[in-house]
Amino acid sequence: MGIASLKGRDLLAISDLTPEEMTDLLQLAADLKAGKLAPRCDKVLGLLFSKASTRTRVSFSVAMYQLGGQVLDLNPSQTQVGRGEPLQDTARVLDRYLDIVAIRTYRQEDLQTFADYVQIPVINALTDLEHPCQILADLQTIQACFGQITGLTITYLGDGNNVAHSLLLAGAMMGMNVRMATPDGFQPAPEIVALARKLAAPGTKITLTDDPQAAAEGAHILYTDVWASMGQEDLADARIPLFQPYQVNQALLQQADPQAIVLHCLPAHRGEEITEAVLEGPQSRVWDQAENRLHAQKALLVSLLGLL
Repeated sequence: MGIASLKGRDLLAISDLTPEEMTDLLQLAADLKAGKLAPRCDKVLGLLFSKASTRTRVSFSVAMYQLGGQVLDLNPSQTQVGRGEPLQDTARVLDRYLDIVAIRTYRQEDLQTFADYVQIPVINALTDLEHPCQILADLQTIQACFGQITGLTITYLGDGNNVAHSLLLAGAMMGMNVRMATPDGFQPAPEIVALARKLAAPGTKITLTDDPQAAAEGAHILYTDVWASMGQEDLADARIPLFQPYQVNQALLQQADPQAIVLHCLPAHRGEEITEAVLEGPQSRVWDQAENRLHAQKALLVSLLGLL
């Protein structure tokens, strides 16, 4: 199964890809990063972002420009969506202008509605449910560090949010042992956990726990995210005491495998979910991870547009 099999498809959730397709995308991303391939296009990518963005917006834009295409920033505040135009009406119009669209919004249902009314590929650039593009870059980083993905143990610590959901699904599908350490009441959504168990590679272990020390024991990757996602900023201060035991710090890192790496999808709140020493330390691969957003998303664009 090659990359051409993705032409014209959507990526609304990480489980829209098979493990084989994820493997193909990671190889394509590595080849693009190494300069082994130089696909070109005259396509137009639309960015319909209702949430703030740095890495996703810039990496998609740079990726499309480097491919020779164009990018339109369709900020809802500057389009009729922001004035109440039904999403399906906007979708049907943009379908006639654009070649591909990446959407960053709150409700997964809005993403699905848009996809239902267009023929062009639709990419989930983040919803409250999932963040599949982030996880493709994470897998690329892990592959580069360890030379493999299958058989590794990844521990996620903190809020069972959209990043946790996509990481849980992709990790299980790719044969990683996934441990989710979260405070009680902040576990990943039960339906995502059930889907991850259903799609998990044979022999893969999925563990949900409220014990961060046990979750970190012997892990190859420690991963964290902010304790309050976009739209939850008013809850941030109240969550700090509850989430403090899940901070990725030097003591917790010492529980992991000696060669363990640390990942964070950014932006990071130093001194909250991760300490400055660990974020800037020798086991951090956070900046490589951020760079790989460009290469992983370029691979996704190349594949969905059928440029090879």
